[in-house]
Amino acid sequence: MPNPSLLVIHSDAAARSVLLESAVHAGFAVHGTASGTEGLAAFRRGTPDVMIASLDVDDMDGLQLVASVRDEAPDLSLVLTTTTASVESAVAAIRLGARDYLRSPLDEQKLGRLLADEFDDAMRRRVRLFPAERSPGVSFHGMIGRSLPMQKLFRLLRTVAPHVRTALISGETGTGKELVARALHQLGPRAQRRFVVINCSAVVETLFESELFGHMRGAFTGATDSKPGLFELADGGTVFLDEVGELPLGVQAKLLRALEFGEIHRVGSLESRKVDVQVIAATNRELDDECEQGRFRLDLFYRLNVVEVRVPALRERRDDVVYLANHFMRATATRLAKSLSGLTAGAERLLREANWPGNVRELRNVLERACLMAEGHLIGELDVRASLPQPRRVPVPMVTAARAAAPAPMVGTQRPSAPREDDDDMEPLSEMEREHIVRALQRAGGNKKAAATLLGVSRRALYRRLERLDLGITIARRGRGAA
Repeated sequence: MPNPSLLVIHSDAAARSVLLESAVHAGFAVHGTASGTEGLAAFRRGTPDVMIASLDVDDMDGLQLVASVRDEAPDLSLVLTTTTASVESAVAAIRLGARDYLRSPLDEQKLGRLLADEFDDAMRRRVRLFPAERSPGVSFHGMIGRSLPMQKLFRLLRTVAPHVRTALISGETGTGKELVARALHQLGPRAQRRFVVINCSAVVETLFESELFGHMRGAFTGATDSKPGLFELADGGTVFLDEVGELPLGVQAKLLRALEFGEIHRVGSLESRKVDVQVIAATNRELDDECEQGRFRLDLFYRLNVVEVRVPALRERRDDVVYLANHFMRATATRLAKSLSGLTAGAERLLREANWPGNVRELRNVLERACLMAEGHLIGELDVRASLPQPRRVPVPMVTAARAAAPAPMVGTQRPSAPREDDDDMEPLSEMEREHIVRALQRAGGNKKAAATLLGVSRRALYRRLERLDLGITIARRGRGAA
């Protein structure tokens, strides 16, 4: 692991030399500049572990220099020096979060003790960036999670995997549903057999049946040879149906038969073929809503939903963000042959505070970009900030007089208004959904069935949303208890 880095910004050559020599003696990798402009440029090329800056630099106001650095790296360890100490400058330094405040001429013994403490602190910050794989219970069959929701998920998988024949995994896009499916396969009795993945959203509708169940020669134009389907290829193992909600209704009926009777028919054949497969399905939709809308068979939903596994969104497991980020950083650094050892505290803070609508997949992409951009041994705040996706501005649609005069729709049918260009602090979608559900429950007097009707969803879907949004609430109904 490379030594912690220290940047010195000081216009006086003699003082700068003392600071650099003392820092090298303490164990730091050092870089020094004579001007504030050069110092800012060096800082932005790679955030150091520690910075010593003079308030008396020649080319800019020292406090403004420090304020600029602090804005970009709030967690940077900062030491300030000055030749003209005053109460005002000392107070300003403290407000800017300086760890210490040194007056020239420098006391080399005090400086040595200070730098030794800074070095130890920098090393401690790096030690806590340990690989997630070394932390007991954090890594589980390719998944990483120390948070309570993930630990509950790991326990559920250990419990059901040896016995389950069908399972339904639900979760938002990018949460890692395929990893959960592979864990169920690896922990079960079919671990040594095939694990066959079918991405239902990527198969042409007319070829679904042939892909799943196979076809005979001449069954359709282009079928020049007989071909087994993926169910036959997976015989004895596991079929993973990713985005199962995309299956056409006609294929759903044949899938149901395969699940209930363990047999399939190739396209163009009347002969039934026995197959023994574990079927794990995954979806980012509310399948019970799809059933109510007639887009998914209710009997197939019940057949798949013998074991329901919900994968939490990344915003529900923020304790895992730093573990995941370090895991992706190490994997990317190895692939790119870059000597990266971790993330700065400021970079971690930015990652923890992000919303992550794309979940773990988005986090991985951000870390890959940050690894490419990082110039030092640590990924800093600037690397992360530049790698995070920028919010898109949506143009305001034209509103006709007729539309403007139209009455507002009922709860459950109302569409959110388009974002305004000055609306920089948009409310998160989860908070909007939470508020919408609470209003519907209040309007329905706490009756969840009535609230579900107002919202245009099934009662089961409402209960799932209440659980996901942590709305364990009871709203009093007039004259009787809540439903």
